[in-house]
Amino acid sequence: MKVIGLMSGTSTDGVDAVLVDIQRRRSRLQVKQRAFNVTPYSRSIQKKLIDLASGHPLPVAVLCHLNATIGECFADAVIKLAMEAGVPLSKIALIGSHGQTVQHLPVPKKEGKWRVRSTLQIGEPSIIAERTGIPTVADFRPRDLAAGGEGAPLTPYFHYLLFGGRRKSLAIVNIGGISNVTYLKANAGMEETVAFDMGPGNMLIDGLVSLLTQNRLSIDRDGKWARKGKVHPGLLSDLMRHPFIKKRPPKSTGREAFGVSFVEKILKTGKKKKVSSDNLIATVTAFTVCVIVDNIRRFILRNGPLNEVIVGGGGVYNPVLMDGLKEALSPIPVLTFESVGLESRAIEAMTFAVLAYQTWHRQPSNIPSVTGASHPVLLGKIIPVIR
Repeated sequence: MKVIGLMSGTSTDGVDAVLVDIQRRRSRLQVKQRAFNVTPYSRSIQKKLIDLASGHPLPVAVLCHLNATIGECFADAVIKLAMEAGVPLSKIALIGSHGQTVQHLPVPKKEGKWRVRSTLQIGEPSIIAERTGIPTVADFRPRDLAAGGEGAPLTPYFHYLLFGGRRKSLAIVNIGGISNVTYLKANAGMEETVAFDMGPGNMLIDGLVSLLTQNRLSIDRDGKWARKGKVHPGLLSDLMRHPFIKKRPPKSTGREAFGVSFVEKILKTGKKKKVSSDNLIATVTAFTVCVIVDNIRRFILRNGPLNEVIVGGGGVYNPVLMDGLKEALSPIPVLTFESVGLESRAIEAMTFAVLAYQTWHRQPSNIPSVTGASHPVLLGKIIPVIR
């Protein structure tokens, strides 16, 4: 089957779209990337998404409108990718759309007789199916939550398909807005996979750059600011006290913990401590490195061997961040997905192509040992199309 996977993460910078060929051989899936692109959001849409995800009081009408608008964005990304790949839409069997997370609240909250876990991804899949004429699977997280899980992370399923069962133990680190890790112990089965969110990835760096430049810039391109600055030890020590970092897995997080309000708090603290802009960016970049390294040491290295770390996501394009990881984790080799023949930023979108394929074929694709769910479940909702 030709399947398109769609992903927009906590960085809210745009839609990642990947076209893959998926084939089942001897109960294992083979996945081959054919094309990949990124369709950026407009500044206006990105600001509304960040405001919404950060808990700013907005009318329900804004959420309603954004849900449909993001659906149109995702549909455009599919059409653009198919044209670039030279593949007619009629030849694409399925779309898997993660959508855009605006809230993820996996910690149970008492409501009457219920203990409620909740998550909300927008990007109306009916619009995607209608515009493209392709059956669409979307909204992957709620079923795992309903089964008592965190609803995240979901990428470990694909990580295991790519690298599981090998003779060496691997850690697959994704540095998007949030950083997460998948630990694949040598020769272990999927049910032994360990994975969890670790804390902020690019989110704090991007947020500070946006505030410091009044939204003229949104990223520290090539780590230029971080390279010019010096880490402020006192501020870094304060940041490392955040309770999520030391929380035991399973755990997941997002903008509700590390969004705009947290960035504003860092900026306010920085001003009190007279930390320059360059030094602030250097410090939050070091914080991201320390969060990843601390979680790997605390929850992986204490429980098993680690022969190699493979890093994906937008963070691989920040050389200061990558150099920090390599130095802190030495002598364990730290590689990127490109070094093993894959595209770093495409991995998450590929995951949702695979999850859609599995749901279409009625195959569960959560990993209860990762999410904490009580049992394996089918993920997502299918929007069928009459062709």
